[in-house]
Amino acid sequence: MDVTYYVALPFVAADDGVAAGEATECLSANAAVMRAEALSREPGIMGAVAFSRTGDLSSGDFGDAKLIRKFGEVPEDLSAL
Repeated sequence: MDVTYYVALPFVAADDGVAAGEATECLSANAAVMRAEALSREPGIMGAVAFSRTGDLSSGDFGDAKLIRKFGEVPEDLSAL
């Protein structure tokens, strides 16, 4: 059975540019967007993204992350999400 996770992920300044912070799982796409926007306004946060991933819990096979929205400075290449 496929399940979709919605995630807000902040980015912080790092020695080599920008690094991912601690991801927050959300209940819906809208909740992930609102959380990402709020995270992007916090001190020390360069930017944030809201994304989703869908896959099969029993097999652990998940598809690529789908970007929903981004705020502020985030890496151009988000393929590692």
